[in-house]
Amino acid sequence: MFDFQDLFQWDRFITPTIIKTFYLLAIALIILFGISGIFSGLAMMAVSPFGGFIVVLSSIASVIVGAIFSRIAAEFILIVFRINEHLGVIRDQGQRH
Repeated sequence: MFDFQDLFQWDRFITPTIIKTFYLLAIALIILFGISGIFSGLAMMAVSPFGGFIVVLSSIASVIVGAIFSRIAAEFILIVFRINEHLGVIRDQGQRH
């Protein structure tokens, strides 16, 4: 985890430690919107069965696609920070020699 003092120092990044929390929050929101879309589609089936079925299917597909893309975005952010760490190690090795 991170200390409160890390918020005021620039030696260490706090984003890699809190990115998992934001990822879980994004997944929770995606699931909530997906459930909302499914219920909307089920309610729409009373008026238009085919249209409601399409809404239900698109809601399920959007949950799957949203979960995949949010994972890709979180991993991309972590990769950028790992690249920064590795470049710092390479820089430190170059200064020693």
